[in-house]
Amino acid sequence: MTVSSYAGKHPVIGPGTWVHPSADVFGDVVVGRDCWIGPGARLRGDYGWIVLGDCCAVEDNCVIHARPDEVCSIGSWVTLGHGCVVHNAKHVGDYAVIGMGTVVSDWAEIGEWAAVAEGAVVRQRAVVPAARIAAGVPARLLEQEVDDEYRAAWLESKRRYVKLCERNPREYGA
Repeated sequence: MTVSSYAGKHPVIGPGTWVHPSADVFGDVVVGRDCWIGPGARLRGDYGWIVLGDCCAVEDNCVIHARPDEVCSIGSWVTLGHGCVVHNAKHVGDYAVIGMGTVVSDWAEIGEWAAVAEGAVVRQRAVVPAARIAAGVPARLLEQEVDDEYRAAWLESKRRYVKLCERNPREYGA
């Protein structure tokens, strides 16, 4: 079973959300409505908890986890690229994009509409402000900021994932 209880903690999956059969969502996890949880993704609410907003895409092989008695908070309309790790992030803001293979570490904060480039490492307690782009190891802010053209392109991509949920007849309800 891909959505399961752990140690008496039960996931809550919003309406319209689709979880791939090879993904694992277990324990103290809340997933909003119309999210797409891809193949191999792991949302591990074993001793911390995870809160994922509405209309998010958690792509293939992502890992989301939290420290004991802490929360990993991810806003709405967030894209988590293939193979990224979000570990105990203080908050990932609405519409943020976390690139493929990126690591977002403990207590990091990613602002609304911020973008973290592929393969970057956002260190503990680091902050990527709203509408800024970070890249590298460790991640550093670039001069370029997120503009309207970027937002329009990414919003279209985000909508495609919501449509994927609509196309799949299997739904995990709250």
